[in-house]
Order: sequence, then structure tokens, then C-alpha cells
Amino acid sequence: MIRTNEVYKIGKFNKPHGVRGELAFTFTDDIFDRVEADYLICLMDGILVPFFLEEYRFRSENTALIKLEGIDNAEQARRFTNVEVYFPIHHADETDTSELTWNYFVGFRMEEIHHGYLGDITQVDTSTINILFVVNHEGEELLIPAREEFIADIDRRHRVITVNLPEGLLDMENAEET
Repeated sequence: MIRTNEVYKIGKFNKPHGVRGELAFTFTDDIFDRVEADYLICLMDGILVPFFLEEYRFRSENTALIKLEGIDNAEQARRFTNVEVYFPIHHADETDTSELTWNYFVGFRMEEIHHGYLGDITQVDTSTINILFVVNHEGEELLIPAREEFIADIDRRHRVITVNLPEGLLDMENAEET
């Protein structure tokens, strides 16, 4: 059984494309094209299920057409409409850190050099030019800038990211809450 802490979300299947069973895929991470992995993981009825890739081709910088093994017509492909797609962390761990996207860090523990454990990264907000880690800090949402210059260390094995935040940044977060 595949567990949620063994994968990270890389996109979503949109709808069938054509009659051969191809699926339109919108992705936030093209890791499936950069590492040696011949499958993707889909969230089907609450269960993470692996599906082998037969072939794929890019349509744009964030969309692709994907053909999964055993999915050979539009009717079979329809059950994948709006299905979330995940990638196994152990394959992503084989890549150079500079090739990872920010979404890879969802599920990591975040520690700050001076303040210690801040919480777990629950998502990455890419809706603005300033990308933010969303950290669950004692039940509250803490927004931490996802900037390379703030990252002191990445322990991929233990899934911990250590940051060195500018003085006052965490105080500003606390001031907003009061």
C-alpha cells in the first residue's frame, strides 16, 4: 500500500483526449520527465494507485498528453477526469536538489535555526510572485517565504528543511495574529 508520506502531488488529469485513452494532464512539476520512473500514482476513490506510463508528449510548459497502460479508449479514460496525480518521493530523491520544485517539500518538517521546530509544510502557495511555504504551526497557518537564501539545510532522508529567517519575520507573523 502506498502512503501519502511516500508521494507528493505533481498535478491533475483533466479529461480524456481523443479516442485512444490519452489524458490531458496539467502538472506543477515535470519530474516524471526528468527521472527514471515508469509510473505515476493517482488518487482513486481515496486510495493511491500506481499506473504505468505507456507514452506521453508535452503540449505546453505545464500540460502534457499521457497514455497509461491498460487505458485504451475514451470511456476508460473518463474515470481519470479531475484525478490528482502524485509522484514517488524516493524517485525524486534521486535528482539534484536544484531540479526540484517547491511542491516537493510538502510534508517536510520545517525548523528554524534560532526558533527550532516550526511545524510541517502542508502546501506551497504559488498564487503570487512570492512563493510561500504554508506551515501548520500549532494548528495555525504560518506563511514562510520559499526563498533559497533562507534555506540553511535540506535533509531529504529525514524530510526536514532548516531555514534561517531574517530577524523579526516570525515576530511579524505573531503580531498579525494578535
